[in-house]
Amino acid sequence: MLNKINLSDILFLDIETVPESENFQDLPEEKRLLWEAKTAYQRKEGQSAKEFYSRAGIWAEFGKIVCISVGYFTFQDEGKCFRTTTFYGKEKQLLSEFKILLEKHFNSKDKLLCAHNGKEFDFPFIARRMVIQQIQLPPKLNLFGKKPWEVAHLDTLELWKFGDYKHYTSLKLLTSILNIPSPKSDIDGSQVRNVFYEDSDIYRINSYCERDVVAIAQIVLRFRCEKLLSEDEIVSV
Repeated sequence: MLNKINLSDILFLDIETVPESENFQDLPEEKRLLWEAKTAYQRKEGQSAKEFYSRAGIWAEFGKIVCISVGYFTFQDEGKCFRTTTFYGKEKQLLSEFKILLEKHFNSKDKLLCAHNGKEFDFPFIARRMVIQQIQLPPKLNLFGKKPWEVAHLDTLELWKFGDYKHYTSLKLLTSILNIPSPKSDIDGSQVRNVFYEDSDIYRINSYCERDVVAIAQIVLRFRCEKLLSEDEIVSV
């Protein structure tokens, strides 16, 4: 079934998120109390809500998106090309620009969104932040009333699970076992918060995010038993 999908109909994506404020004490008192209640069962014994706040970026209610990287295939006589680009800046602005892309180029029924663990993280996180930012949801993210087979989302983690819902495999591990060249990066997901707030280096985060998008596309090619992308076929625009 996966081989019947036109690669040019898939928008590959990845997001990077951080806590909504740099420091726990910057939050309004009510939000601090809500964070304390939300994380009561996640925190280790003796760990304070303040100490745990560095992880706030994984919750849409307490985090924000700092970039959305996307990639898509184009085909010409000489072969395929994979183009990547990143939306970044103020969250409402980048979400609005991403929405325009979806509605202009990936709105038709045959178009799909693809991410690693996207159904559990990227897709709902984007949708929740759009609601918070008062942006009307584009059809590809508005799942209300849709049947499972009407949801145009592809998830490389779900493909690897093969129906085993208790199984989790990271993007890094999956690229390794599938013999996909690991995109070199000087940071990982756990460092995004510090790079954003302490180093103020969004371009470094963008580059890391785009490399993950390439890795997701490579996984889909591997599942289809097709030739992987070469460096010459990957273009950042």
